[in-house]
Amino acid sequence: MCPAFSAVDETFMRRALLLAQHAQEAHEEVPVGAVLVLGGEIVGEGWNQNISTHDPSAHAEIMALRDAGRRLGNHRLPGAELFVTLEPCAMCAAAMIHARVARVVYAAADPKTGAAGSVFDTLISPLHNHRVAVDKGLCADEAGALLKRFFRLRR
Repeated sequence: MCPAFSAVDETFMRRALLLAQHAQEAHEEVPVGAVLVLGGEIVGEGWNQNISTHDPSAHAEIMALRDAGRRLGNHRLPGAELFVTLEPCAMCAAAMIHARVARVVYAAADPKTGAAGSVFDTLISPLHNHRVAVDKGLCADEAGALLKRFFRLRR
């Protein structure tokens, strides 16, 4: 565990990693999992479902936001933290901004489409009316290994 992260952070990221494994094993999806936490409790969970549902917006983060919105009866999630195994893309980052998520913690960086610092800085852009705190690298090696294995098997 990285000293910058708490044991609680690691617990939530480990749940996201289990959801990523579920995406791959049960649905043959790219292994990405996400957990949305509010007040120390999981209020939303998701994994990639875009291939199986034929829905380009069904990324793990979006599914976790949708789950939380349904459970809480609100599209706004102020104070929520999102733990995700892969750096969010621009679509997911914009959804987090609209939902007023307070913090995102991601594992592996995405050097091709990452919107939390790798390619874009969408989450902290001063052009938006809300900014999301970003912490990166928690369980990055494990998340990266999951993704590498998945794509190696697909080739």
